[in-house]
Amino acid sequence: MSDLNDHLALALVPGLGPKLTAALLERFGSPAAALRATAPELLQIPHIGEKLAGALAAALRAIDTGPERALLEKHGVSPVPLGFAGYPAPLAAVVAPPPLLYFRGAWVEADTRAIGIVGSRACTAYGRKLAEQLARDLVRAGFTIVSGLARGIDGVAHRAALDAGGRTIAVLAGGLSAIYPPEHAELADEVSKQGCLVTETPMTVAPQPGMFPARNRIISGLGRAIIVVEANAKSGALITATHAAEQGREIFAVPGAVDSSASAGSLELIRKGARLVRNADDVIEDLKGISTPEYRISEARAQKSEGGTRSAPAPSEAPPPAPLPMLEPTHQRVFDALATKRHADELARELSLAVGDLSRVLMQLELKKVVRRLPGNFYERR
Repeated sequence: MSDLNDHLALALVPGLGPKLTAALLERFGSPAAALRATAPELLQIPHIGEKLAGALAAALRAIDTGPERALLEKHGVSPVPLGFAGYPAPLAAVVAPPPLLYFRGAWVEADTRAIGIVGSRACTAYGRKLAEQLARDLVRAGFTIVSGLARGIDGVAHRAALDAGGRTIAVLAGGLSAIYPPEHAELADEVSKQGCLVTETPMTVAPQPGMFPARNRIISGLGRAIIVVEANAKSGALITATHAAEQGREIFAVPGAVDSSASAGSLELIRKGARLVRNADDVIEDLKGISTPEYRISEARAQKSEGGTRSAPAPSEAPPPAPLPMLEPTHQRVFDALATKRHADELARELSLAVGDLSRVLMQLELKKVVRRLPGNFYERR
């Protein structure tokens, strides 16, 4: 319990935030040790200057977790630090996962089959219809729906999942003592009973504009794939898609009319290589051919070892490789670099490509069926 209390204390330090919290835990090894850190010790951490080090050293010793624990009990919220039971395995596997999550309801093992559905707050009737159909049919196929409880597409996706009797997870930017947007408070109650609410933000912190992009990385990190239903050129749903690409998740987009500003962002995603999706069957079919995620590989191997595996066919039985399609220069560079299995981060450094740009190229090469993604964000030629 003391360890959990120390995690809560770190989360409550003003101005610390998830990134610096993770840096403290990496440097000092435990929340208790981080709470004892002196200003000179804090200065050894990148991006902490002398003024901030002094302020943090004082704040770390002054935190009282009593009011926070009272609110946790009042609202039925459970804090779960990274590495503790109940922390979502898919999210734990991404780069820089949140050090602490707050849950109302619980993440369960079945939620490893989660798919994010996101889109515009100012959605059209077409967008609402597609979000509803996708969420309904995917939960009936056994998937959990993840979204952000926002107005528009998010709320439609949560409601459709609930009405179809499935599980749904709502990721919030602010604390769970007050639901945002307030008109979704009743929806949030239903989600918590048929899935869970989750945030990385302490109970009383109100959502600020800059917190929503950070929230979006949790939405993408919890799912095997993200579906952008309807998004304009500046939609926050595109930030979720960018996070998904960086996390090695599949990106799907629903096409819309080419002259519809409401679908401009979705169409741009498709142009850059996102998988075009018309219905839930498209998503299910495409996911069948994708490698087992790293966070489930040990389970899959255990099942194989218990049941035995069939011998591989002799080399003479293998079909001849398909001819390589014509590739544009950047695609060819990435393909050439995959002479052996490589991690995406290693490729980005070697080829001097931004992670987001490389992710799009790799996704397009997957669509051309010339490379495949492996567990752990590794890639190899087919």
